[in-house]
Amino acid sequence: MPRYLPEPPARPDSSRGRTAILLINLGTPEAPTAKAVRPYLKEFLSDPRVVEIPRAIWWLILNGIILNTRPAKSAEKYASIWTPEGSPLLVHTQRQTSLLRDALAGRGYGEVRVEFAMRYGSPSVASVVEQLRADGVERIVALPLYPQYAASSSGTALDQVFRVLEARRNMPELRTVRHFHDHPGYIAALAESVRAFWRVNGRPDKLVMSFHGVPRFTVDKGDPYRDECLTTGRLLAEALELGNDDYRITFQSRFGRAEWLTPYTSDVLAELGRAGTGRVDVMCPGFVADCLETLEEIAMEGKETFHTAGGGDYRFIPCLNESPAWIAALLDITEQQLAGWEIPVKTQ
Repeated sequence: MPRYLPEPPARPDSSRGRTAILLINLGTPEAPTAKAVRPYLKEFLSDPRVVEIPRAIWWLILNGIILNTRPAKSAEKYASIWTPEGSPLLVHTQRQTSLLRDALAGRGYGEVRVEFAMRYGSPSVASVVEQLRADGVERIVALPLYPQYAASSSGTALDQVFRVLEARRNMPELRTVRHFHDHPGYIAALAESVRAFWRVNGRPDKLVMSFHGVPRFTVDKGDPYRDECLTTGRLLAEALELGNDDYRITFQSRFGRAEWLTPYTSDVLAELGRAGTGRVDVMCPGFVADCLETLEEIAMEGKETFHTAGGGDYRFIPCLNESPAWIAALLDITEQQLAGWEIPVKTQ
């Protein structure tokens, strides 16, 4: 078997369409059914970046227990948030890609390709990168859509890009976006989303910023994720002019028996409910698009937890999705990465 894949034929035009932005998101099953969820979960939970348990032991747990019980339960959750257009995460990622493409064209970068891929599921990173190479793309900006870096999110997304490219004899030039947790445009977009929500609904007694969790030991071993989440929360609170008692930073989506980052979102919501808090607003700054973890776990399960504990009004603030401020931030992030490359720019 050849060490390298065949290279696409050379193209006579050395500039047109040679640069691409590749947005990378987590992924989603193709349908809210156990049959569709099972291969998605298998790919996701087989990633050693995601589950750092000895492979032999984890293989037995995953294939003997989890993949025989979890797909049906997860499918029910996906069904509760599925839209006529499909998976919310896929729909929002498609729209963000299209809007970024238009925004770059508006700045004169109409020759820059903008595509998206999913780390797990379809379209795969491998299929999109291979298509870009077949189309003659020689420069790629890989941008995982995770504001805060974690080995289990941005790390594995970039791993997959590197894995695809290492099979190439003639590798394209590659730039990567590691994180954007403190990017001014991203913080401004978060702040504007909250202000817009409050202009319509009024202010809460407490704002909860819920980030996806990771096992505590990964941070102890050097993962910067927790610090970057706290930085995002602090900068957002400053932008909103919140006092220390006005907000809480929490972590959601724990899995398994190991200790994860605390405080847990569910515990804090129960605590606020027991305290008789009149109104809580919850947002998920670590997600740039609404998905299962925001629409089902936070908007639905979180509300039930808060109300069951005795809390009052509960409001979920949607993710950035296609907000103009977020697309403007995404444009700034990508344009910074394009600096120094010779790209035909069309003046208006």
